[in-house]
Amino acid sequence: MTTPFTLRPYQQEAVDATLKHFRKSSEAAVIVLPTGAGKSLVIAELARLARRKILVLTHVKELVEQNHAKYQSYGLNGGIFSAGLKRRESQHQVTFASVQSVSANLDQFQHEYSLIIIDECHRVSGEDTSQYQRIIEQLRQQNDNLKVLGLTATPYRLGMGWIYRYHHHGFVRGSSEEKDKPFRHCIYELPLSYMIRRGYLTKPELVDAAVAQYDFSVLAQNSFGEYAEKEVNQLLSKHQRVTRAIIEQVMELADKRKAVMIFAATVDHAKEITSYLPQSQTALITGATDLKTRDDLIQRFKLRQLKYLVNVSVLTTGFDAPHVDFIAILRPTQSVSLYQQIVGRGLRLDEGKSDCLVIDYAGNHVNLYHPEVGEKKPNPDSEPVQVFCPGCGFANIFWGKKDSQGQVIEHYGRRCQGLLGLDDDGNPFASDQPPVQCDYRFRFKECAHCGAENDIAARKCHQCHTAIIDPDDKLKDALKLKDALVIRCAGISLNINGSKLKIIYHGEDGEELTESFDFTKPAQRAVFNRLFGRRLANSQTPVNFKSVEEVAQVQSLLTAPDFVVARKQKHYWQIQDRVFDYQGRYRKAF
Repeated sequence: MTTPFTLRPYQQEAVDATLKHFRKSSEAAVIVLPTGAGKSLVIAELARLARRKILVLTHVKELVEQNHAKYQSYGLNGGIFSAGLKRRESQHQVTFASVQSVSANLDQFQHEYSLIIIDECHRVSGEDTSQYQRIIEQLRQQNDNLKVLGLTATPYRLGMGWIYRYHHHGFVRGSSEEKDKPFRHCIYELPLSYMIRRGYLTKPELVDAAVAQYDFSVLAQNSFGEYAEKEVNQLLSKHQRVTRAIIEQVMELADKRKAVMIFAATVDHAKEITSYLPQSQTALITGATDLKTRDDLIQRFKLRQLKYLVNVSVLTTGFDAPHVDFIAILRPTQSVSLYQQIVGRGLRLDEGKSDCLVIDYAGNHVNLYHPEVGEKKPNPDSEPVQVFCPGCGFANIFWGKKDSQGQVIEHYGRRCQGLLGLDDDGNPFASDQPPVQCDYRFRFKECAHCGAENDIAARKCHQCHTAIIDPDDKLKDALKLKDALVIRCAGISLNINGSKLKIIYHGEDGEELTESFDFTKPAQRAVFNRLFGRRLANSQTPVNFKSVEEVAQVQSLLTAPDFVVARKQKHYWQIQDRVFDYQGRYRKAF
């Protein structure tokens, strides 16, 4: 049978990767393709190739329609199960459905399905009671070997991090201490930069705002990195001049643009924004906009009867208007996923469109091209840096900082992400020996009982299973003692006398504590190497020092502890503990 579409090479590769994976495994898998890469065509081709019943799930009716239309274009007949589209068909071999409608009608899905495809699968949580998981469990009752495939442009969730564990390029995501992910494997991924370089997507022109920006940093965030609407409105009400200035700039820059999407922080904010824009060229869509009005406004925008489309959290997925060439972000978010979805609205190709102007007026500091770090930036100055593992040589990507020569001077990685036990094609050397994550840790807590290195957030040793004393408990207990001194360490300096090395810990309030190591004594040399040699240059280049001269040559690369705890002896303070890589609540010196 001839098909109406010729898949792009990467789309065919994604299809082939899916077939290859599910021929040898039933573990849940995910495909990562940027917004605008044509995920619906990959879904349609997989559905066309299927010989048994499959279910294609997504969360909005627009995507249900879009995916169904691509499949129908092959000359095949698929069903739709969506209350929003007023259709409830589940008898077809391929059913395109909204997750809400299926979850509310599980009794109508008693057939045996071979595959569930989940579009925008970053919305799948790890909770057993979620709508997606309830559907998966229902279908697994009919088929133990049910396959689950997800597609997304943004494979991470706030509060969870990466939604999968193993990447097809031979590394892991997240730490082994995290709870299970909704998906096991990422079987195919293409970065945004690849799509832009090869002309599959429009280049985003990222421009710093030339007028005042909002400062949302004073507001508290919830566990999902978002802000309370009431507090946002209170802040914005004090900055109406800023909003007016921003919109005046947007209109000025929009003069040479075809279509503008403006993402507002709240409904009140969106209404204020709309009041500054030309009424005849502007539409406002919020969650309260009824569906018919919403569809009419979107249609007018797509027909270029409207130039400005203001919205609040409703047009980030399932919306396709290729002529959009200006994205104005006036809302805060800590979600890399949401930020990418917003910018993605303007990256589709269109005749006469050379780029898409993107201006972030909310100071979100998201690196659009490097979401692969997958975590919130530790600070605005951080950038993706490559850090080679001293243990296995894997090239990790972490948040970090570079000097003026481009050398990594600091990074925030914890454990090497490399996988051991894979051949050059990414396959395990032996079928009965699955690959394991490299155990090298750049930051670690040492178990006081067995000496094993653990993640800095670990509560129990992974090797001997003994409870690890929480650093906060250590500090709190020490502070209760009259003969104890706890300093927040601002840095260290060295004093060398023959074979003896004295370390001076400098407190933020001017205090000093000292301890000495005699390098002629193997036991003392071993303690020094465990504390400082192992952590040299953030553990990028660990060294087993044999002499004080070797230490002196690289003293600027020694890592200082965050806290030092000492107990009073008769005439001096004796160091009891040094707390490295601290992440608790005692941030300031005592």
